[in-house]
Amino acid sequence: MPAVGNVLIVGGGTTGSALAIPLARAGVTVDIAEIRPGTSALGSGITLQGNALRVLRDLGLWDRVAAAGFPFDSLGLRAPDGTLLTEIPDARTGGPGLPATLGMNRPELAAILADAVREAGARTRFGVTAEALTDTGDQVEVRLSDGTSGTYDLVVGADGIRSAVRALIGIDAAPRPTGMGIWRVHTRRPAGVERTDLVYGGPCFIAGYCPTGPDTMYAYLADKVRPREAIGDKVAQMRALAEGYGGAWDEIREDITDPDRINYTWFESLLVDRPWNRGRVVLAGDAAHACPRPSPRARPSAWRTPPSWPSCCSPPTGSTSRCSTRTWTAVTNGRRRWSRRPCSSPTGS
Repeated sequence: MPAVGNVLIVGGGTTGSALAIPLARAGVTVDIAEIRPGTSALGSGITLQGNALRVLRDLGLWDRVAAAGFPFDSLGLRAPDGTLLTEIPDARTGGPGLPATLGMNRPELAAILADAVREAGARTRFGVTAEALTDTGDQVEVRLSDGTSGTYDLVVGADGIRSAVRALIGIDAAPRPTGMGIWRVHTRRPAGVERTDLVYGGPCFIAGYCPTGPDTMYAYLADKVRPREAIGDKVAQMRALAEGYGGAWDEIREDITDPDRINYTWFESLLVDRPWNRGRVVLAGDAAHACPRPSPRARPSAWRTPPSWPSCCSPPTGSTSRCSTRTWTAVTNGRRRWSRRPCSSPTGS
């Protein structure tokens, strides 16, 4: 029998979904409050390495992800003119049966997770978020932005780097710009691009690309940060930056024509001092810790804890239990403090 009966997850992105799926499968009643009007994903593509792929396999979603993505097992480093400097075999950190890396389109990953959330029995309410939280000691009383209310054993703030839940529980932390911005474009995959190749040098800090399917990929350029209001013509600006690169970038540059396929964002950093909870309200993913680098491990870092939580909601069953019930001290023994303890078989690295 679960140690909690119902949970509200504020935020239905990758972190919220990765938590909702196993919780619902474990018998917990799960509601998701998602501020967006529907399932979507900003950006163009995502690079998933072994730690993320292991989580998706543990969630039972590997076959769907593999069918939608593009796997590869090496990394290339190139000069700005496109000359290959070295090819590095990548470690298969996810374990047997998984590639080192897989690229895929973000909307496809979002759709796979959303389908799994529904199949698990969790309920998602779109267009709403938490507006007020009152921790009574045994439960949390929640008022949502549409005027409705509910009472939950646990509330999880998985609502991103600008988390409303973080502010509601009195944690005064805000993301900080790193001085870098990144241009991403969803584009055709040139013949011969079979993996990620990175370029250090040229007009940008870094240039790279990642194949996401048989004929698609996303390419990116990390540059000095620009004011968002001064972005202007995204096509012209990204093409101008891409002029400093050759090889596959010659074809990529010619395909940068549609501003709707270009995404520009700032790199921001956030690390909330522990504990990441106040009573029965806990932060997860980017709401607590956001990776500032153009790193394929940025999303996996948000998945470090959630897949293990359901086993922490149930009484231990012996040495085979993945995590002790003590991991959720806020739920199981009334000490009202979140403490993440080592798992015998962690699902993220």
